[in-house]
Amino acid sequence: MQFTIRYLSRYLYESDVVDNINALRVRPASTPTQHVDDFTLRLTPEARQYRHEDYFGTEVVEFEITRPHRELVIDALAHVRTEPAAEPTDADWAAVTEAAYRDAGSEFLVQTDEAPDHPLLAELERALAGATGPLGAALLVSELIPDRLDYRPGATYVDSPLAHVLDIGAGVCQDFVHLGLHLLRGRGIAARYVSGYLYTRGREADAGPHQVDGDGQPSVEVDTHAWIEALVPQEAERPRWIGIDPTNRGLAGERHVKIGHGRHYADVPPIKGVYRGLASSRLEASVTMTRV
Repeated sequence: MQFTIRYLSRYLYESDVVDNINALRVRPASTPTQHVDDFTLRLTPEARQYRHEDYFGTEVVEFEITRPHRELVIDALAHVRTEPAAEPTDADWAAVTEAAYRDAGSEFLVQTDEAPDHPLLAELERALAGATGPLGAALLVSELIPDRLDYRPGATYVDSPLAHVLDIGAGVCQDFVHLGLHLLRGRGIAARYVSGYLYTRGREADAGPHQVDGDGQPSVEVDTHAWIEALVPQEAERPRWIGIDPTNRGLAGERHVKIGHGRHYADVPPIKGVYRGLASSRLEASVTMTRV
């Protein structure tokens, strides 16, 4: 599939601010199944851009606006091609205890959320214990979580602890991912948080007359999305990172466009920054995806 993706954020400040410093993670990644043909980033006010890869390999664009301003516009445009991944295979549980696997999994085997003493978590852990192998466990996680939790925008915040998500029985994609990471790591499976975009038949965007996708559909406005990559042992080959989407019950596919990964959300936020001034800010943001 081919997509045009536009990420647009507009910050409005009540009065002048200065020294606006930001780190931006919105450029799609280059992977064996994902190719970035073009990426441009425009800033208003203009600022020098500094690009580098972070510890986990995600491209970061840093910029600073020192002069007084009351508006910041971040306008990123990417053209991306995705391909289907090869069908994964499974191995027995003994494979995740081998030294080579644990070396490959590294820090993605370490829990990043506190384990609450919660009956729902205990129920999920018991259900997962019946999985036939690591791949089966990853696929089961993608079914168990949406069965037990409601998808409810606004129910949580970016820093909501796992205990809160379990208490209210609801959350959004990043909450589903954090719970899935906890369950998989608890079974000895290396798992990492993935940030990206997901093409869905979402809200129709304000597109021009020729801006329609390959099925004749208009551009759609989506939100940034999150899913899991689990390191799954394979028969007669090295372990592979397999994309699992617990929000949408199954494997991540061609409609998933990856930005980057980390141990949890805090490693790959789309934007993180600070500014100097007494003004409060208001954010207007959108992501528009067009299948070309």
